[in-house]
Amino acid sequence: MNSDRAATDPVPSPCINVCSMDEGTGLCAGCHRTLDEIAQWSAYTPAQKRAVHERLRARRTVSRTA
Repeated sequence: MNSDRAATDPVPSPCINVCSMDEGTGLCAGCHRTLDEIAQWSAYTPAQKRAVHERLRARRTVSRTA
């Protein structure tokens, strides 16, 4: 795959339609995004969206071990 194309390929939303904000963590119980990440998703570049996905992986790991 061409790396230039990969940088601009669409990045799917992590939303799983389980939308409930956890007041303690400030994260959505379904996708683990913050309200700011949810609100800004459509304005993010593909690189910013991939960065959110990376943060979500870390958040899920932490929430499983907590």
